[in-house]
Amino acid sequence: MGVRQPQKNSALRFLTLPNMTSLTFPQSWRRVALAGFFSIIGTIAAADTRPNIVWIIPDDMSAHFSCYGEITIKTPHLDRMAAEGVKFARAFVTAPVCSTNRSAFITGMYQTTIGAHHHRSGRGELKIHLPDHIKLIPQLFQEARYYTTISQWPVRPGRLGKTDYNFEWDKSVYNGADWTERQPGQPFFAQIQTPGGKLRGAQPESWERVGQRAEARFGSRTDPRDITLPPYYPDHPHIRQDWAAYLDSVRLTDAMIGEVLAKLEADGDLDNTLVIFMTDHGISHARGKQFMYDEGLHVPFVVRGPGIAPGTVRDDLIEHIDIAAISLGAAGIPVPDYMQGRDVLASDYQPRDAVFAARDRCDETTDHMRSVRTERFKYIRNFLPHRPYLQANGYKDAKAIIIAMREWHAAGQLNAAQALIMAEFRPPEELYDVVNDPHELHNLAGDPDHAKTLAFLRGRLDGWMLATQDRGREPESVAMFESDMAVYLEHRMSRGNADVLQANLEQQRRWRAEGK
Repeated sequence: MGVRQPQKNSALRFLTLPNMTSLTFPQSWRRVALAGFFSIIGTIAAADTRPNIVWIIPDDMSAHFSCYGEITIKTPHLDRMAAEGVKFARAFVTAPVCSTNRSAFITGMYQTTIGAHHHRSGRGELKIHLPDHIKLIPQLFQEARYYTTISQWPVRPGRLGKTDYNFEWDKSVYNGADWTERQPGQPFFAQIQTPGGKLRGAQPESWERVGQRAEARFGSRTDPRDITLPPYYPDHPHIRQDWAAYLDSVRLTDAMIGEVLAKLEADGDLDNTLVIFMTDHGISHARGKQFMYDEGLHVPFVVRGPGIAPGTVRDDLIEHIDIAAISLGAAGIPVPDYMQGRDVLASDYQPRDAVFAARDRCDETTDHMRSVRTERFKYIRNFLPHRPYLQANGYKDAKAIIIAMREWHAAGQLNAAQALIMAEFRPPEELYDVVNDPHELHNLAGDPDHAKTLAFLRGRLDGWMLATQDRGREPESVAMFESDMAVYLEHRMSRGNADVLQANLEQQRRWRAEGK
């Protein structure tokens, strides 16, 4: 199920040759004509029929699509992809924030292995360099004579899309932004990066704008009264309004998927194009983005294209870095031995029994978490348990939803489940039965009945960190932190909250000096 099937070579044609000897041309002309004719046949036979590869990757969006069980909105275009291909029900990112996630999937490697695990790192005077043997996926496609692009949607020639890689890389691995500029018959590899959940913004005025866009596009916007919030969020007006705006951003993203499919179909490319849809991590919310709960790690992952059995649903565990090996495998490009992503569509694929994730510094906020998840349990290790869950962070603290959470917490208006993320300290370990407790509210790490499971997953995580040479086992150097923060501070000054960021940085430096 969901395995690529052998494809027929559509380039081969059986042609009936005319009786060239019956023509009245001179003998020399007949020889030239025959040579030219067989040259054409050879060209047809050698035509490149390898599939095109298209990635559609929105920001900040969980699996809130109707094919994944969302009932408040309809998402017909991703539903169509799922009906025509394979839907992975249990796909998880290895990093719940964009730059570390993107550094991972563009190499097919864990961000912790390649030293790209700190968000927006290597941006200052000190740089991060990949090991010499590791190549970016578009480079591997280029070497295989594919035309490579990266763009926003709609595609604008010359305007490249989001990369956000945490290491130095050669921009020439992308030929451009528009795959239609390739040579005739040349296969292409295209990354389409879209704002996704970022469309809703962070404040009421931006929620209103995305609602207006939804009304203009669909004739309606999502009513905040119709949504069902997760039990760990309070029924605050701002949180309802934000979630409704988020669902409208999902609808707009789904419409964009439809536009991409329509473009491929109109150009005659759809039947020979493998289209992969996934997001770069979950919704940007208190327990989502930057955290190790499923709201931050679980993502939609749908693949349709040649050789994919339609209407397939896969329940085995996969990681987002698998997108690299899947794509190379579809194109017949050897998957490098060093690559940690796996071709989960290969006929000899052996399903994983666990997936792993890591969270480290995000912007100015130092953190250190690791997780391992099996089909039933998730284990989270908090290496900095003496810090609050919601450490001060300029990016998240500017969101109206976080402000609302903090205000209601201070007023004592949060229940026990809603107050979990507001705790001033963390348990060193968390263990959740994700089958019976899908919202991850009941920490079983101290339950004697689950001691064996805790010990087993503790060992699995230790083994993974060692086997993958997790470079987060050592703290980020002071020199690298200060190098990146100099750039970050300069960038944030233009937004008018430099004083807040400076205070956050001083707190981080103080906590580090105190060993906290």
